[in-house]
Amino acid sequence: MNRMESNGPARLRYKDAEFEVLVSGAYVLCAVTGRQIMLDELKYWSVDRQEPYVDVLASVKREREVNPKLPR
Repeated sequence: MNRMESNGPARLRYKDAEFEVLVSGAYVLCAVTGRQIMLDELKYWSVDRQEPYVDVLASVKREREVNPKLPR
């Protein structure tokens, strides 16, 4: 995905294998770390929670927060 014209944050709708840009922007913020994720680097998100994650570790951390009975 190409970077959007706006340099600010984007607003997205996260789908199963893609995301839809609702408000143009260059990045989103990781729901766990707060770090910026450029849209062309975004690979991890939750469709159910509609949250982006900077990497797989942040994704797993959130999943364990939501489901504490998951194996470690």
